Amino acid sequence: MKMVNHKYSNRLIINLSILFSRPTGISNYAKNIFPHLKTLNPTLLTAESYSKFNCYLVPDNLTPAQGTKGHIRRLFWTQFQLPQIYKNLKSNLLFSPLPEAPLYSNSRFVVMVHDFIPLRFPKRFSPLTPYHRYYIPQVITQAEHVICNSQSTAKDITDFFQIPASKITPIPLAHDRTHFFPLNLPTRNYFLYIGRQDPYKNIQRLISAFAALPNCKDYELWLAGPSDRRYTPTLKAQVAELGITNQVKFLDYIPYSELPKIINQAIALVFPSLWEGFGLPVLEAMACGTPVITSNLSSLPQVAGDAAILINPYNTGEITEAMQTIATDLGLRSRLSSQGIAHSQQFSWEKTGKATGEVLSRYL
Repeated sequence: MKMVNHKYSNRLIINLSILFSRPTGISNYAKNIFPHLKTLNPTLLTAESYSKFNCYLVPDNLTPAQGTKGHIRRLFWTQFQLPQIYKNLKSNLLFSPLPEAPLYSNSRFVVMVHDFIPLRFPKRFSPLTPYHRYYIPQVITQAEHVICNSQSTAKDITDFFQIPASKITPIPLAHDRTHFFPLNLPTRNYFLYIGRQDPYKNIQRLISAFAALPNCKDYELWLAGPSDRRYTPTLKAQVAELGITNQVKFLDYIPYSELPKIINQAIALVFPSLWEGFGLPVLEAMACGTPVITSNLSSLPQVAGDAAILINPYNTGEITEAMQTIATDLGLRSRLSSQGIAHSQQFSWEKTGKATGEVLSRYL
């Protein structure tokens, strides 16, 4: 490991070991937040050098790209090597964009918590369940302060782990305004979902709702997100059983550069997740002027405001009705588009970064 760019102090170190080339979720947050913390002169712990920052190079095999092995390696690195890095750099504070930090060490840290979905929807034999049940509570307890992405997640931290609200600061996420904006492209005949294919994302009900559209044959449903051998075959079997194989497209992971075009041309983003810590696709779609149908649960009403159609995600009929309404009511579609664009302007990574920097400054 080596240092590059020695001109800054190392009082604040930011753990970016999770960054990789196909970011989703937490990696996306980490990638977008650190440029706005530059005024704090941090040292980045990263596998890739960033020219305007002081960087301490770390292994490049600690990311979600390496699957479970990457996560395990990162946890061991965090527990056993990170405290030594902290000491060697004479650091005063570690900021982690996910709830991981060295336990029972002399390291002071602030962490970001995204959600507790593995506790709400536990899977048998999943390593994420003990990770959330035993490791994360210890990290949160030993942290100087906890940042989270919504009021909903803040309430979960208090409810699940009895952490006082005074120790938690909810700071909403954001979208890249230079990337997600209206492209004035013609709308095509597809509804769009963006995200993983885990059961809590509720894609089975979305597929059933789509199949129940009165004129279903006139539309397509595009599912954008990495395929998953645990869940994708079941979803494809459901599609075949419903006789809509030609209308449902499994797009796999969509490169970041292509997302705005796909979002802009959709009739609507349909995001009926059973629970979200935040729900970035909702915000990104609104920024593009694409109407949104999303759940009335967890953080999603906070993200969507009154600029989306909120549905009960457990009620397939409500999802169908919302899709049919948006498909046929052009006035509503236009109104939701305008409201979404206006609402999305309240969120920016600059604002998120400024609020995060203010929290970190209190502990430096």
